[in-house]
Amino acid sequence: MRTIPTRAAGALFLALAAGHLATQLAGADTAAQATQFLLMPALAAVVLTVPPGPLTRPLLVALGFSWLGDSVPALFTGDTAFLTMVGLFLCAQITYAVAFWPLRGESVLGRPAVAVYVAAFGGLLVACVPGAGGLLVPVVVYGLCLTLVAVLSTGVHRLAGIGGALFFVSDGLIALRAFADWYTPPVPGFWVMLTYVAGQALITAGVLARQRVPVAAGTPA
Repeated sequence: MRTIPTRAAGALFLALAAGHLATQLAGADTAAQATQFLLMPALAAVVLTVPPGPLTRPLLVALGFSWLGDSVPALFTGDTAFLTMVGLFLCAQITYAVAFWPLRGESVLGRPAVAVYVAAFGGLLVACVPGAGGLLVPVVVYGLCLTLVAVLSTGVHRLAGIGGALFFVSDGLIALRAFADWYTPPVPGFWVMLTYVAGQALITAGVLARQRVPVAAGTPA
């Protein structure tokens, strides 16, 4: 049952997310940085208002690494900012992967549906290889981990599975923007953050739903 603190924390997160997306559309970079800095702490606050479960701690750790990754653009510039951000989000992805691995039997891993994720990773890799240069190895490692998390999240809950897919899309858009010269969408930051915020929120919602009503082994979440 949702408590008043949970609803208040959720409302705060939604308000910050809406405000941030609005600043992205408006091209207000300073306001966008400020609101982005607050998004993951607000989402973590939602987690802290509900009874803890076995996935609570790794979820908070992953949100913490994501928050640090979100903060990088305000601290560094150029390649240093990009590599630091990738490193921090890789830590978040590894945390998610380790936490979700025990639930792999309920995920699409080892099922025909996993081919969709493999194809998405392959297509993204083909698009990014020509422009990756010396960053090819880090790009491949991060992409593999990102894909694994998207796959494993399907074993947590349907909401988490959708969130993992959106997180994949978000980071895929970042990779295309960095390495594919042909990728020039309007307001690219808006689409990256829309899929990122929705992805993190749905992963969190899926984890909390799983811990509120545990899913029996072998039963789709």
